[in-house]
Amino acid sequence: MVVKIENLVKRYGKLIALDHLNLQIREGEIFGLLGPNGSGKTTAINCMLSLLQYDKGSVQIFGKEMAPTAYDLKREIGIVMQNVAVFDELTVRQNVDYFCGLYVTDRNRRRGLVKQAIQFVGLEEYEKFLPKKLSGGLLRRLNIACGIAHRPRLIILDEPTVAVDPQSRNSILEGIRQLGREGATVIYTSHYMEEVEQLCTRIAILDQGRVIAEGTKEELKSMISVGEKIVVEAFGVSESALEALRALPGVAAVEYCDEKLTVRSERGGSNLTRVAAFITEQGIGYGRIYSELPTLNDVFLEITGKALRD
Repeated sequence: MVVKIENLVKRYGKLIALDHLNLQIREGEIFGLLGPNGSGKTTAINCMLSLLQYDKGSVQIFGKEMAPTAYDLKREIGIVMQNVAVFDELTVRQNVDYFCGLYVTDRNRRRGLVKQAIQFVGLEEYEKFLPKKLSGGLLRRLNIACGIAHRPRLIILDEPTVAVDPQSRNSILEGIRQLGREGATVIYTSHYMEEVEQLCTRIAILDQGRVIAEGTKEELKSMISVGEKIVVEAFGVSESALEALRALPGVAAVEYCDEKLTVRSERGGSNLTRVAAFITEQGIGYGRIYSELPTLNDVFLEITGKALRD
């Protein structure tokens, strides 16, 4: 087990930030850590790294108790936080070399690691650039290179794709997949649910300082009551037609707004054919009609009752 957290409690006065948190992360996983703002994600990470003193519980990394002076464990961890942390007066190469040098003192070995990290994030053409000359996406890539250059076994990535262009986002996501293929264990936090669906082998949802759901994306989706979602571009749908639609077997909810009709089915049911036939029978004009399977966002909303960005 790479990370084992048991009954972790952290209080700020009367506020309980972590409420007997339990979490286990296995070797080689890309583990998604989700939760609305204030759910305890950042506090959990800081306690995991022994940057915060907690009130109760235990944190083990690679089977050993984590502590502020556990430098042997900290050498095996790479951290890429949401706020970019590089030196403006150093070039791309110098920045990566500096952060790698905090862990690797042998210059010859470090030279090879720095080169690999720069190649890994695709910044070979920008080695001599200062950070202020880089776009937001390239700056994020530099931030990642600085965090992984020493080849850590455990990598914590906190919102690494915030405010980056699609090309850089794709590059970052593919890089994370490659880290997983190379055997690293990754803890990944993001507000972009589609990224978590693409990347993560297992996911935990935190709320009010504790894990309220955990599993693969398929396991999480099986926990909720809502199944298939049918979306119709429909025109002039009356209230009586909406009521009749809500009464159909297997229909969990119906919404109609801005000429978009959304029908949510109960889990395990498929209503696409039935809804299409109903619309035709009612003489409702419509354009596109399509169905979507439940997403992690649906899971999150039902389990927490909150939007992820709250």
